[in-house]
Amino acid sequence: MLITPGKLLSQINSPDDLKKLDKVQLVQLCEELRQFIIDNVSVYGGHFGASLGVVELTVALHYIFNTPYDQLVWDVGHQAYGHKILTGRRDEFHTNRVYGGLSGFPKMKESKYDAFGVGHSSTSVSAALGMAVASKYLNQNDRQHIAVIGDGALTGGIAFEGLNHAGVSDTNILIILNDNCMSIDPNVGALKDYLTDITTSRTYNKLKDDVWKLLGKLSNFGKSAQEIVSKVETGIKSTLLSQSNLFESLNLRYFGPVDGHDIDHLVTILGDLKNIKGPKILHCVTVKGKGYGPAEKGNATTWHAPGTFDKITGEIFKKVYEKPQPPKYQDVFGHTLVELAKANEKIVGITPAMPSGSSMNIMMKEMPDRAFDVGIAEQHAVTFSAGLATQGLIPFCNIYSSFMQRAYDQVVHDVCIQNLPVNFCLDRAGFAGADGPTHHGAYDVAFFRCVPNMIIASPMNESELRNLMYTAQLPRNGKAFTIRYPRGQGVMPEWRTPMEEIKVGSGRKIKEGEDVAILTIGHIGNYAVEVCERLEKRGIEIAHYDMRFVKPIDEELLHEVFSKFSKVITVEDGCIQGGFGSAVLEFMADNNYHAEIKRLGIPDRIVEHGEQIELHRECGFDPDGIEKAVIQMLETVNTI
Repeated sequence: MLITPGKLLSQINSPDDLKKLDKVQLVQLCEELRQFIIDNVSVYGGHFGASLGVVELTVALHYIFNTPYDQLVWDVGHQAYGHKILTGRRDEFHTNRVYGGLSGFPKMKESKYDAFGVGHSSTSVSAALGMAVASKYLNQNDRQHIAVIGDGALTGGIAFEGLNHAGVSDTNILIILNDNCMSIDPNVGALKDYLTDITTSRTYNKLKDDVWKLLGKLSNFGKSAQEIVSKVETGIKSTLLSQSNLFESLNLRYFGPVDGHDIDHLVTILGDLKNIKGPKILHCVTVKGKGYGPAEKGNATTWHAPGTFDKITGEIFKKVYEKPQPPKYQDVFGHTLVELAKANEKIVGITPAMPSGSSMNIMMKEMPDRAFDVGIAEQHAVTFSAGLATQGLIPFCNIYSSFMQRAYDQVVHDVCIQNLPVNFCLDRAGFAGADGPTHHGAYDVAFFRCVPNMIIASPMNESELRNLMYTAQLPRNGKAFTIRYPRGQGVMPEWRTPMEEIKVGSGRKIKEGEDVAILTIGHIGNYAVEVCERLEKRGIEIAHYDMRFVKPIDEELLHEVFSKFSKVITVEDGCIQGGFGSAVLEFMADNNYHAEIKRLGIPDRIVEHGEQIELHRECGFDPDGIEKAVIQMLETVNTI
């Protein structure tokens, strides 16, 4: 089912077409663009509320600026659907987030209008500033650079680093603060209160509007008149809003707040700002889900990415199953953490702005004084956890695997070098699905395996996740404890099993066999179970070992494997280079064993988006791929 665009939108194949419209037609175009997004996402799914909130801003930016020569950088990219539709991807938009289709985020190789690829937050200012400095160096002084960053993304440390540098850069960079008081979950921290003070100061806003009108009237009278207005504006800010110097103390000229849904006003303001040299920030107040009642009035977290829904009633469609289904691993984590915390008063929970995505919100609801959302600040989350651990508390720090990369330095310096018992629960390990390579948790095993004082484990099912979490909260002599698990469902509908300690570094034998040994780590081991059952029907006996720990790896079990088998296959949902299979190879070499080993996992390339099973199949470690590897290995024996 292809969605038919409106009369004006159907004529827009590039921003050049957009510029042909009269200014008065932009209101209708915004309505058509908003409706096109609603129609598509309701049928095909995807991110929703964020893109609806910036429809007018998106249209105004492409109307005023000369993209792609003028470079537009979106932060995160959840809000870039309108941008994609206006820049030549309207007719492909139904393939958004589908295997082989458009990426759900801006992507440089997808379009010349995507100036910078994104997927996580807070990078836009730094990236746009780098582009602006390069343009200055190359004498492209007429080139504009715009970074659109949300108030949630502004809580990330790199955003402040970028702002600090931008203020002294003497470049044509315009930072647009898209302030909707929400990221995915409600924002936290002092910055939220600061922005609220700005947007609710009626006296300041009234005089600010008068200054804007005066600036417009004096703009034809030359630079000196504009300088007078600027001084008056600065005086108003200093007098009426004592906190307004946060941005201007960084030498960024502050304009706003303005209504981010008034297209006429936005076009006027952006046209003015385009001619003002130097670093500046425009504060736009928007509403997430604007123009779609259920999203505006409902739970913003739910409408961030609701899946498919009935656009008339707002009913979100959910699959109906005939029998009980396994829970999501994240929910097992959330409920188990509460169980453990009720029995152990030293346990605390930490998440960087993903309480619902990680299910930390379960603990936040039941034990609000023991669960902390620290904002989009992974580095802070890790060092904060380390500080908690120094005082004898037991922190469970839950971070998406791909986002843990941002805090690697803190894991090394603040946790492992100091041998602190911090527990890291890495959600979305392996392929993250439709979110694509910026969200795939491909590298955590490899980059943690080389760090001393680190334990790395991965459960094959919900019961093992509970047992690993139980083990992680027991007293130990230092060492960080990392537990990685995938996005999505497990395999056990009846998952509330009694918890018991697992000996650190111990694996288990799932099945005896004679022909080939399959060694797996984590949830992907369930594929091997299926393969063993298939091959057993064909008279092929495969041994299967669930190793559970990558570090320390179960050497006793590996001695058994290499003493008995000359053919070994390792399977992991992480990168092959430096991962679990590499650990097995190292053991074999260090202990002078000789065997043929086939490693299956994520290859040394960027894997794009798609359903998890589609990506497993592409990389050859779905059940069919594992079976094929076994057969090929056995055929090699028969031909010798």
